[in-house]
Amino acid sequence: MPADNVVQLKPTRPCPICGKPPSQADFPFCSARCADIDLNRWLSGRYVIPGDAPSEPVDEPGRTGTRSPPEDEEDE
Repeated sequence: MPADNVVQLKPTRPCPICGKPPSQADFPFCSARCADIDLNRWLSGRYVIPGDAPSEPVDEPGRTGTRSPPEDEEDE
C-alpha cells in the first residue's frame, strides 16, 4: 500500500530532547536514548513543579508525644 494514502491528523512535534523528528516506536522521542535521558531527568528531580512550602508541619497519624497542645485549650 503506498504511503500517499496516509493522512496525518495532526502535525508532528520534534523530539523534546534533541529536536529531531520522532520515531513511531519511541514516540514522542526520536530514539530510546532520548527517552532514557528524559526518564533520568524525571528520576533525578530536574523536572519540578514550583510551589509554596507548607507553612506548618503536617501532623502524621500514629505519632505520639511530638505535638504540643493547642493554644486555645485551657489547662485544667
